[in-house]
Amino acid sequence: MIDTIAQHPMLAALIALVSLGVIFGGLLGFAAEKFKVHGDPIVEQIDNLLPQTQCGQCGFPGCRPYAQSIADGDAINKCPPGGQNTINAIANLLDVPAPALDEEHGEEEEIKTIAYIREDECIGCTKCIQACPVDAILGAAKLMHTVIVSECTGCDLCVEPCPVDCIDMLPVVQGIVQWHWPTPPATIDLIATSKMSSQEDAA
Repeated sequence: MIDTIAQHPMLAALIALVSLGVIFGGLLGFAAEKFKVHGDPIVEQIDNLLPQTQCGQCGFPGCRPYAQSIADGDAINKCPPGGQNTINAIANLLDVPAPALDEEHGEEEEIKTIAYIREDECIGCTKCIQACPVDAILGAAKLMHTVIVSECTGCDLCVEPCPVDCIDMLPVVQGIVQWHWPTPPATIDLIATSKMSSQEDAA
């Protein structure tokens, strides 16, 4: 075996390279598991409660950095897209009082909106594509752009950069995807009344 390798230097070099690759690959895999940095679970939970619009109205470049800041002690009321419901959910998670939305960062919109591009007016400048934080705009330079409605978060960041003002923020059309069963009315009084009626009849 050794004689064969000695007679074929290319084979020897190949075996040496493969051996080194296996050894260093094993060492890197071991180090990756041994020294793995686990994320803070509270940051993950806060991030999951935020609306993921990545709009920056909170003063951070996205929801994840804001979640990290909240975990570090920042105020929980800087997210207009999430509104009071998100503030209440985060307050409940952290077991702290729920303040009102800080209007310095914007106002809560009652109706969710989505960006729509008037395609016949679009000049293909790509500025809206560059501004979109979630890659919800499809298009190329000097070609018509369009919005992928299912991906758009309604952050509004694409409107201002548009040089021809061809982007509108329109209300989300209610469809089967957005529709939910309405919350049923409480039936406690009805049940109590029925029990009382039964007891009176028995008496």
